[in-house]
Amino acid sequence: MDLKNLKVDIADNVAVITVDRPKALNALNPETLEELYGVFTELGGDDDLIGVIVTGSGEKAFIAGADISAMHDFTALEGRMMGKLGHRVMDTIAAFSKPVIAAINGFALGGGCELALACDIRICSGNAKFGQPEVNLGVTPGFGGTQRLPRLVGAGLALELLFTGDMIDAQEAARIGLVNRVVEQDDLLDECRTIMNKIAKKGPLAVRLCKELVQAGMEMDIARACQYEADLFGVCFASEDQKEGMKAFLEKRRPEFKNR
Repeated sequence: MDLKNLKVDIADNVAVITVDRPKALNALNPETLEELYGVFTELGGDDDLIGVIVTGSGEKAFIAGADISAMHDFTALEGRMMGKLGHRVMDTIAAFSKPVIAAINGFALGGGCELALACDIRICSGNAKFGQPEVNLGVTPGFGGTQRLPRLVGAGLALELLFTGDMIDAQEAARIGLVNRVVEQDDLLDECRTIMNKIAKKGPLAVRLCKELVQAGMEMDIARACQYEADLFGVCFASEDQKEGMKAFLEKRRPEFKNR
């Protein structure tokens, strides 16, 4: 597809999507959201893909938020449509069948924080700043921040960030569990690729089912979630991955998984 606001590079079966609007600090306007939806939908059909890394252009911003200049004159109906579009994109990222890692360089505010929350793993550089500052604009988060943030860091911390609109730095984000780890700016993409390369050596069906189990199970009570886990554990035994993985273990060699 013709992309104006994104760059997509695929190497070694890993896609790197870069939001490329540096003059706007990579803010998400409707066109960029539509492009993200299209790219993730297209990549979903690539059976050889290991996973996706999402980052922002430059060192100042991952994604500084939704584009205020595109929204300030919205009617209530237009605002709702923007929220629906944002949720469609974030839900598509969250439900993507392969691992998605956010490589967070600089500001991840509002919609940028919400996009990071939709990813499976979040790695940030030391200059990263996080927040949901929407209350400063007289609005609520609109792309999932009120739902995904408390599920990740707990209701109390989430509500403090949502109520105050405060920004937190990379170290605080790591302390509260908003990001997995903090690395040097120059090492950010390499660290994300290292994680993807490690995942690439694992059973691809098991990786996909782990993602499904975590996401679906968090919406269930513990009894139903554990039953679901038992069911999908059983499904694994119908796969070539299981046969190869356990055979390799018994033969004391590295497994050679074929299907992704």
